[in-house]
Amino acid sequence: MDQIIEYLAKVALYFVPFLLALSFHEYAHAWMAKRKGDTTAEFLGRLSLNPVVHMDIIGTVILPLAAIFFAGPFFGWAKPVPVNPRNFKEPVKDMFWVALAGPAANFILAAVALVVLIITNSVFNIFLQDLTSLLSAIKEFFNIFILINLFLGVFNLLPIHPLDGGKILARFLPFRWNLFLEKNQMMFNLVLIYLFITGGLRVLAIPVYWMYGEMISIANMFII
Repeated sequence: MDQIIEYLAKVALYFVPFLLALSFHEYAHAWMAKRKGDTTAEFLGRLSLNPVVHMDIIGTVILPLAAIFFAGPFFGWAKPVPVNPRNFKEPVKDMFWVALAGPAANFILAAVALVVLIITNSVFNIFLQDLTSLLSAIKEFFNIFILINLFLGVFNLLPIHPLDGGKILARFLPFRWNLFLEKNQMMFNLVLIYLFITGGLRVLAIPVYWMYGEMISIANMFII
């Protein structure tokens, strides 16, 4: 029974923030696509913060929950938001903004979580000083929420297809180069899988934990 409770607590601390971060990321893509003239995602029900519409059964559910259960590396993804560049006035430029919207959304969420931590360290520390377990839970949740959003933001900025970074890079590359990169997305998918399996993606922890450390330092300045 204790193990079940412990697992459910980890699900609340890791899986819930992960779902929120993914949903906001995909929503941001759909929102920006509509703003630029493409309503494909909205028509298919993807202009939503509902996690269910963005779920990929393997990437959003099975792998993350298995990672929590077996204490493995936490990794996952959502269904890509469908975008039709033909509906854009300036396809290359508009796709740049649609791609950038996802990682930007995660960094915005991390900033919002930082504000909540600051409020927790100041206002909540006064009114909830006798509820130390609740305070600790709030702080741990938003610490993890910041980390997950930073990892998602930095990971998706990797300048290779099919990640957002590849589409952002496309804004500055010649057409023939982009065509080559798009036609070889499967190869780059295999590269990403290889890097994940071999631990090569751990290098992302360097900028992520640097940003995380700076943000927590700011939050700690407001401890009362």
